[in-house]
Amino acid sequence: MQKTKIIKKIFVIAVLFLLAGFGAISFGNRAFADEVSKLEDKKENLVDAIADAQKELQTSKVLLNKNVVQVNTTKTVLQQTESDIARKQSELEMLSNRAKLNKSILENYLQQIYFSNVDPLVELAVTNRQTHEIAENFDQLLSIKERINITLVDISQNEEAISNVKSELADKKVEHEKLLQKQKAEQGAIVADINETTATLAELQKKFAKVQSDLNALMSASYDAKDIKDAVGFASDKTGVPKGVLYGFLTQESGRGKNVGQCTYADVEKVSLAGYKKYGKKYQASIDRLYYREKLFNNIIDSLGYKSKKVSCTIPFSSAGPNQGGAMGAAQFMSDTWGGATGKQGYVPQISSITGHSKPDPWNITDAVVAMAIKIRGAGGTSDSNSAIKKSVINYYGAFSQGYYNTVVYWAKNYKTLLD
Repeated sequence: MQKTKIIKKIFVIAVLFLLAGFGAISFGNRAFADEVSKLEDKKENLVDAIADAQKELQTSKVLLNKNVVQVNTTKTVLQQTESDIARKQSELEMLSNRAKLNKSILENYLQQIYFSNVDPLVELAVTNRQTHEIAENFDQLLSIKERINITLVDISQNEEAISNVKSELADKKVEHEKLLQKQKAEQGAIVADINETTATLAELQKKFAKVQSDLNALMSASYDAKDIKDAVGFASDKTGVPKGVLYGFLTQESGRGKNVGQCTYADVEKVSLAGYKKYGKKYQASIDRLYYREKLFNNIIDSLGYKSKKVSCTIPFSSAGPNQGGAMGAAQFMSDTWGGATGKQGYVPQISSITGHSKPDPWNITDAVVAMAIKIRGAGGTSDSNSAIKKSVINYYGAFSQGYYNTVVYWAKNYKTLLD
């Protein structure tokens, strides 16, 4: 950072030297140099703040990923514990059923013992059985009773052991549930930090774009392309989006600037409202969006000094969905995407920071192509590979279109031949 400040000071001194015409520095030039220095300082501070915010954001994302793994692990453990509890409950029910069965058998044998517990002489007289036979039967009954009692004791002990395990598992389940609740609370806090940092980062980037725009304007660094080819080259150099990709998107959107719209916004409103009326109130949100876009459109043309401007026409639509017109210029941006007339939203600040135009114009070929390049870059289109083009088409267009994709790929691979 110290090296950057030194370079900045050298730059300011050089500007002063040139403005002074190798002579005394005028008061106006001093004021100019001071303004440049202030803007450079602001820019450096914003660069530092953006870097800190990005670092904080990355740290929070790492923590979030770690937290998600922890939450998933705890959920898995909790599910396993609940499964173990259910299995132990099933074992207890089986032991209970075995105990009931053995108790029933025991009751039966006890009845037999009771009824067999008579005078052996009487039984001998009545049944004409041998003494040793009666004794053996009696001994067998007693032996069975003893075995059943042993089984019941064993069952009781097993029930107690399983109940203890089940109780321990229940305690663990409570612990896991508390841990899961804590981890989810931590996750919520991390997500809140990410959202706050993201909002801060966006605000810092807007401020940076504004400072850069002011610097560009102050240094008369604005750029106006001679034609579509010049605009594509400039935008590609500034954003890293391949020229062929830009030509492909421009071909699909406006025939490379040849068809930027044939309708007034009044035409768009008329056709759109007729379609909405025909297919019912389910398109109320689309109607509200139409009026909002029209308001922003009027703000844009007023701020740029236009009395009127043509936009894309509304394509008649069916109950499947609306297809509003209103897209502006070679890049075919909607007014709410462009950013309205205030320059505080959408793509306006970023366009201004590159072209040096304080009021970017969607019908200006330089501003339009730069806006398209910025959006494609944000959509992942910094390469002319098929996968990158597919990703950028989906994000730029809002859905995957095979025809759109084919056009961009074709131009990306063949633009040099096609332009010759």
